[in-house]
Amino acid sequence: MATRVNLDLHDELKAFGGKDLDLCYNCGTCTAVCSLADEGSAFPRRIMHLIQVGATERLKHSVEPWLCYYCGDCSAQCPRGANPGEAMMATRRHLISRYDWTGLSRRLYLSNAWNITAVLLVMLSVVGLFAFLHGPVVLDHVALNTFAPVHWIELGDLVMGGVLSFFLLTNAARMATWILGDVGMPAIPISAFVRAIPEFVVNFATQKRWRRCGTAQGEAKQNRRWLTHLILVSGYLTMFVLIVFFLKWFQTDAVYPIYNPQRWIGYYAAAALLYGTVVFAIGRWRKRDEIDKFSAGTDWMFLILLFLTTLTGLLVNFFRLAGWPLATYSVYVLHLAIDAAWLIVQVPFGKWSHFLYRPFALYLVKVRELAEKAAAADAEEAPAAA
Repeated sequence: MATRVNLDLHDELKAFGGKDLDLCYNCGTCTAVCSLADEGSAFPRRIMHLIQVGATERLKHSVEPWLCYYCGDCSAQCPRGANPGEAMMATRRHLISRYDWTGLSRRLYLSNAWNITAVLLVMLSVVGLFAFLHGPVVLDHVALNTFAPVHWIELGDLVMGGVLSFFLLTNAARMATWILGDVGMPAIPISAFVRAIPEFVVNFATQKRWRRCGTAQGEAKQNRRWLTHLILVSGYLTMFVLIVFFLKWFQTDAVYPIYNPQRWIGYYAAAALLYGTVVFAIGRWRKRDEIDKFSAGTDWMFLILLFLTTLTGLLVNFFRLAGWPLATYSVYVLHLAIDAAWLIVQVPFGKWSHFLYRPFALYLVKVRELAEKAAAADAEEAPAAA
């Protein structure tokens, strides 16, 4: 089969953030120092080569960009300063834009104006809905569930969750089709998809691959980065579960005592989110480590919106406990507006999608491995049966 060459691929990846691709002469130092590369996944060198030769289709079928967790070792050791770590990040942005059948991801990654406009439109839409549809404004005491009936907020959460899941899962299905549809792959039995599920669950829950990434920088330093990332993820998942499944318990006008689980679970989630976003934002601002030296607009938007969502959520709780009705209602609307903007823009189309695609890529690698083992076993049994 003839391989079609895309002469614009090199420039396209530069637009997604791979600014120093021209400096790479494919020496392989990046792969040699990478703690995650192995014989089956010789990245970043292989990806750099595919970009340089314009192999768009082969890049589309590649899983290697998602196996990279961007520690920065490869960029630090590159003799040409080609920043292969950032090239891998640019490739992930490029792939997200290809998985997304709506075309929105591409616009958001390539234009800060699109990114900001999308966020503002969502926020204004939420504020507009509340301006016309809010409940009675009680001013002699805080009655949040009267101003914003919890059953309507719960319904809105479920509808939005369903829509976002549709976009995210259909994009993930395209990713799986391309990665598993590589030429030469054996037929994949259903059992392989089932048996590989623990691979996804474990990596999704523990983010354990971060601990193997960046060993050249010191195990203690990398463990801190892994732990910070894990804390951030745990805070997000905790808040997600509270809002989606326990909203009637979490959004209440009753003030529970401090020892009640409703209080300390919510405070843990908020503290974890604040800690994670602040630590990562400081790192990106200082630019001391390789991983923090290059930030796209979507990277900053992700952190800023998540931080503001958490901060306004805490302010709602503070004003509610203080007994300030108007402040509670106003900040609550702002909180939902920011949260909706973060979810709608970032989850299926932006930076958050890494949260799904990375463990899903490891799941697909496991599926492929199981399929190849099954095919080899069948091949060995065939002569015996004959």
